[in-house]
Amino acid sequence: MKLAGLFSSPAASTPSSSLFGRLFKPALGVALSLATAAAMAAPTNMKIATVVWIGYGPFYVAESLDLFKKYNLKVSLQVFTDPALIPPAIASGAVDGGMLTYDQVVGQVAAGKAMKVVMPIDYSNGGDAIVADASIQSVKDFKGKKVGYNPLSPSDFLLSYALKINGLGEKDISPVSMTPEAVPAAMASGQLPIGVTYEPSLSQVLGQGGGKKFKVVFSSKDAPGLIADVLVFDDKVIKAKPTEITGLIKAYLDGMAYMKAKPDEAAKIIGKFMGVSAKEAKEQMSGVYNIPLAEMPKAFLPAKETTSYYASGEVIGQLLKAKGQISAIPATEATFDASLVKALVK
Repeated sequence: MKLAGLFSSPAASTPSSSLFGRLFKPALGVALSLATAAAMAAPTNMKIATVVWIGYGPFYVAESLDLFKKYNLKVSLQVFTDPALIPPAIASGAVDGGMLTYDQVVGQVAAGKAMKVVMPIDYSNGGDAIVADASIQSVKDFKGKKVGYNPLSPSDFLLSYALKINGLGEKDISPVSMTPEAVPAAMASGQLPIGVTYEPSLSQVLGQGGGKKFKVVFSSKDAPGLIADVLVFDDKVIKAKPTEITGLIKAYLDGMAYMKAKPDEAAKIIGKFMGVSAKEAKEQMSGVYNIPLAEMPKAFLPAKETTSYYASGEVIGQLLKAKGQISAIPATEATFDASLVKALVK
């Protein structure tokens, strides 16, 4: 008798195959189900704090078109009316990360917070400005005048810088605390001759009186790179969610690509988010420069230009220390983590 013949005979193989099939197929089904479940894992939810600012347009586009889905993310942009409230929200874990100006990051790190820039977003190129009525010709005319601005914010920083390079200080003006959004109405009432704000509130001020009532006296165009917008996370979140943050950055870049490929459609999306027309959104875009991926690593490198965090950070730190907002200027390296951006550029 041949053993091969025994195992190859139809009579012997049929019941064996049947038994094997009954045992194996359910196990295979379970394995396939588990694999499918893993492949279709629920997307990671992320809450990202923001304010209404034209420079964040790529994020607005990404949210509207759900460009985050491609990277298995479900991102919700949390809009704050006051940017000063975003750092505490990040620190408490109420949001995963947020969009801040670099001066805010310097202040937070100086205070002992482990917040780090993971990606440069843009720098203001006229989108932040100090506006004034016809009686004001230059920053030097601010002496003794009321100036409305939001303390401990980009507006405060821009004003401080403008005053310093013109030989003035906060003691030379009469500060009036208000949010950037409140500046247009305050100036329209005639009670405030000077205000510091940013888009879209800036255009609202300049549009009053047929565009002849108020003018820009000093803007971020006079200090390129000094007001820089950045994507920020707490260091522990960066370590815990590098893949998710990388996906967020990629979706942002996809949003930038969409803006370039379909500017009219993008302007409609951004305008809707900001509460302005597509035409106004396009006009405001000229006030910012969104940094493309290839240029992003430069922000993390030592340089004399204020588009580098080393140069702008030194100016920012000196101003913040002079105003008593920080006791010591933090090391520039402590304010960022360039690893994710560098990995994408490779």
